[in-house]
Amino acid sequence: MSALYQYPSQTALKRVIPKTRIYDAAGASTALRERFVREVDQIVWTHKLAPETLNLPATAAVPELQVFRVTLKGDALHDDILRAIGRAIPFPVLFELVAGAQIQAAAAFKRPSDAAAGKWVVSEHLRGAWVDRDAPREALPVAVSLGSLYDRVLSALTPVEVRAGEDTETRLARLAQIKAKEREIAQLQSKLLRENQFNIKVTLHGQLAEARAEFDHMKTPKGAGEGKT
Repeated sequence: MSALYQYPSQTALKRVIPKTRIYDAAGASTALRERFVREVDQIVWTHKLAPETLNLPATAAVPELQVFRVTLKGDALHDDILRAIGRAIPFPVLFELVAGAQIQAAAAFKRPSDAAAGKWVVSEHLRGAWVDRDAPREALPVAVSLGSLYDRVLSALTPVEVRAGEDTETRLARLAQIKAKEREIAQLQSKLLRENQFNIKVTLHGQLAEARAEFDHMKTPKGAGEGKT
């Protein structure tokens, strides 16, 4: 799913955001500023999704959602840039990344910190597929609040099946575990290719089988396969 939406006209802003404003608000290092210069052509605040523009109630964690379009100079954008923009904006941000004739959605789970007022807890950024800029867009997901809308957008970007009763933060923690298990499997496969001793290869095969079983369990929605004989 591309997770690119047709936002209602009353939410449109189309305000160009100077990169210097992001630098200052995010406390960007010299290296990060240089990355902005290399990779970013323009940042536009395209839409504001708020109670007064979308007629959906705010939640404590999601009082508003902002949509930013970032036009790239090349065909890649480092996550550090998305993180910097996210730090500079005191609301969750939905991104649209534009590279030539292609566009990609991106977003991170962002919530207020329980430990420090005014701080945010932010996950790694999730990205959708690259599609043509003029490809048809989807209607916004049906939601009862800005918080549930945000959850549905993030779910569309998350490359694992949603488990019943699983909230966004738990799902993203599971995704991180899946990625870690993928790395573990790759390392075990590499060791197997290099190992010549039979007894060690047997041990590695066992470890690999166990890791693959754990990987499959992490990816499978709860309840799948239950009741089968």
